[in-house]
Amino acid sequence: MKGLLSRYHPLYIRTLIYMMQANEYYPREFLAWYHRTFDFSAIEKRKHLVYTPKAVLLILFAWGSFVFSAGMSAYVAFETGVPGVISAIIGILFAPFLVPYSLFVLMLFLNALQIPVEWYIVARAKRVLKKHPAVKIAVAGSYGKTTMREILKSVLSSGKRVAAPGGSHNTPLGIAKFVEQLRGDEEVLIFEFGEYYPGDIMRLCKFVEPQWGVITGINEAHLERFKTVDRAAATIFELARYLKDKPVYVNADNELVRAHAATTHIRYDAHGAGDWQVVAAETGIEGTSIDFKHDEAVLRARSKLLGLHNVGPIAAAADIASKLGLTDEQIRLGIERTKPFDHRLQPRLDGGVVMIDDSYNGNPDGARVAIEFLRTLQGRRRWYVTPGLVEMGSRKQEVHETIGRELAQAHIEKVVLLRNSVTPYIAKGLQESDYKGEIVWFDEALAAYRALPTMTVSGDVVLIQNDWPDQYF
Repeated sequence: MKGLLSRYHPLYIRTLIYMMQANEYYPREFLAWYHRTFDFSAIEKRKHLVYTPKAVLLILFAWGSFVFSAGMSAYVAFETGVPGVISAIIGILFAPFLVPYSLFVLMLFLNALQIPVEWYIVARAKRVLKKHPAVKIAVAGSYGKTTMREILKSVLSSGKRVAAPGGSHNTPLGIAKFVEQLRGDEEVLIFEFGEYYPGDIMRLCKFVEPQWGVITGINEAHLERFKTVDRAAATIFELARYLKDKPVYVNADNELVRAHAATTHIRYDAHGAGDWQVVAAETGIEGTSIDFKHDEAVLRARSKLLGLHNVGPIAAAADIASKLGLTDEQIRLGIERTKPFDHRLQPRLDGGVVMIDDSYNGNPDGARVAIEFLRTLQGRRRWYVTPGLVEMGSRKQEVHETIGRELAQAHIEKVVLLRNSVTPYIAKGLQESDYKGEIVWFDEALAAYRALPTMTVSGDVVLIQNDWPDQYF
């Protein structure tokens, strides 16, 4: 009953617009969220509606749609012989159910209007890139794209003028806005390619026309959109098909990438990449040290990045830098400038407790390497805080039970789970693996974050894995 009545709350309209905004104004994703949601009374938990001009327009339209729907429903009821007061009640009862579909139709119309504008912006940026003399490197994958982009940027900047979009500007329009800011004297441009549907990577390739490519990994991320991992892999490897005989670096630590890679592709993993062989590596809270063998010489470099999973990407960046003319010393200095990126295994000290923010790593491989990193931190009490992962599609139970088993095998002392549709699967994986630690449950993330300072002591390590957007539950 509470869920049904939530459609008649004064904040119902704002909730719909907030979720349209949270779904990046994609009508199909918005409607999918609406169909799987019953209670609209407490949606804005993690974030809140940003009153942009588009959001305000949608709010006005939604209220207008509500009034129109109520009026039309009342009119139809009255015309069929229902008394006036009852007709008005029927109109109000039906209106909330019609508003989301009105918003869906409006967004389809607005998106259609945007197509020629976006086409012009992208076409203009494409002309700029075609004339730009810089070496263009594209990075694609289900996960690890931003990390790879930033490692490349840090290492190559030691000897080249490098530019790359910030944040997650990995769509045609986002890249086009980045291109507008270029000075024209850059020597290397690095692009992160986002994939949402089949054909996306090829469209970005034709737009940017990269000469080098890096494929970081394939997993269940965005499985709800791609339906199968094979479709996701085929989309990501559109980058390799476009580049043909040009250099393509592939993450050989990832099984699905290995399965799709060609013999001509340059593989990178924990053992090295190309001409750069890793002879030793170790990691800890302070960072990761790597000994490379290159041209019969041993080069020792230290990165502030956490986790041995970064060794392969750093090796790939070193090999690319070497092929682009950087000296070994420049490469070493570039590696030493690499540091944790926002919300990706980013440590900070809080009253003697090491807090590791990994809230942007929302994929199975990201969870696996985070747990593996915690495993290496012996002699400390370790906490793993998570709401689970989103967009796992039909594999959500399998993925989350695996996370539970990995946590148990790593002997993590404390596992904090936020109640939703997937964390019971993590608990099941823990219990089936005879987990000896403690499982702590919270209903909301903010409650967990407020409680952690009172539950931890100096020397503890707390890793926060993934954020849980409000469009999932």
